[in-house]
Amino acid sequence: MGFVHRRRRGAELFLLVLALAVGVGGYAAVGLGVEGEVPPDIIGYGGWLAALMVGAHVVVRLVAPYADPVLLPVVAALNGLGLAVIHRLDLADGASFARQQLTWMTVGVILFVGTLLILRDHRILARFTYTAGLLAIVLLLLPLVPGLGLIINGARIWISVGPFSFQPGEVAKVLLVIAFAGYLVQHRDALALAGRRVLFVDLPRGRDLGPIVAMWLISLGILVFQKDLGSSLLFFGLFLLMLYVATERPGWIIVGALMFLGGATMAYRLFGHVRVRVDTWLHPFEYYNGPAGENSYQLVEGLFGFAYGGLIGRGFGDGDPTRVPYAESDFIMAAIGEELGLTGVIAVLLLYGVLVERALRTALISRDGFGKLMATGLAAIFALQIFVVVGGVTRLIPLTGLTTSFLSYGGSSLVASWVIVALLLRISDQARRPVPELEPVDEDAAAAESTQVIKVAR
Repeated sequence: MGFVHRRRRGAELFLLVLALAVGVGGYAAVGLGVEGEVPPDIIGYGGWLAALMVGAHVVVRLVAPYADPVLLPVVAALNGLGLAVIHRLDLADGASFARQQLTWMTVGVILFVGTLLILRDHRILARFTYTAGLLAIVLLLLPLVPGLGLIINGARIWISVGPFSFQPGEVAKVLLVIAFAGYLVQHRDALALAGRRVLFVDLPRGRDLGPIVAMWLISLGILVFQKDLGSSLLFFGLFLLMLYVATERPGWIIVGALMFLGGATMAYRLFGHVRVRVDTWLHPFEYYNGPAGENSYQLVEGLFGFAYGGLIGRGFGDGDPTRVPYAESDFIMAAIGEELGLTGVIAVLLLYGVLVERALRTALISRDGFGKLMATGLAAIFALQIFVVVGGVTRLIPLTGLTTSFLSYGGSSLVASWVIVALLLRISDQARRPVPELEPVDEDAAAAESTQVIKVAR
């Protein structure tokens, strides 16, 4: 008998208790640090968080009993910590972003539950490969529609529907993973064929370059027309990673890297907003007091915050993270670095590392090619986003406009992230389930039946 995974739902519940301690404890620490007392609504706040997480756990226990036991507690801890940090910023600015974020978290958990209840087998999604790709393209084009799209902070990536604004690219990235996985499963054999060999690397054939060229053009279109450097990098990097995993050909990485460098060089020379991002990254202190939209004030203040936080941080209430514009969204890692220090930043990065590792583990043990590629793509979304965001905040790479999944303020990103976790749990449940045992065969009856068939044939 082969190895059989245990359900481990009890371990998940224990880890969820620890995750709730992080979220509720962080909320209480903010009240003590800023106002000198535990927030009076701590019972209601903690009870609501506990109800959301226990409800999600019960649904997983009922409809996905073999799912990975670590994914849900990790994202619960990240989301709870994010709410605490946003609440700390609200107390300084008099805003109410934390309350809105809690509402979006509730919506996200509801969709998480709905995804698990409705989608009982992830392989059904393979039927909608091209439909998902078409819908993703439509969603990416929606912000360009006059009267519907909004320009916020120079990027045209939002749409407005009545009193609500929404970022369709967050849904598009999930649909693109489904489309990429379905397409690559169907065409991986052709895409894996080797072309010309250059320096011990087999480059792909010229006739197979169509998909990567198409994705490269779409990414450039997002960069040019929507001025969204982060999404452009995310979508192209996502397709390139999934293409490499599907074909196991390093030649695709080389071709993709050359295309990326060529596109980045061209964008730097032709488009002013890209040139500003690169120049303020290379020379941040020279552009500190530059004109609006062309200065590095946000980046430099974030670096000052990291330096001020040091190893263990100033503590909630003793820092000044509100000096950083958009600290609750783009630069929430700077706020964490200032008040929780390098220790807090490393802890957050370790949580993201565990999240990506468990997603990749799900891809490794998945029994079908579509599930493997889909889990890989969903893991790549988290990995690329955290690399791009933290790399930008710490000045490793130029700044982009992506959010930090589960931590940053933003309803679109938070809801999409919860749906991604639900999809990962569904794939892992399918992968970890015991293989159904075959019914024992009666050898005497089988031999008699074979003899009878031979006699009839004669």
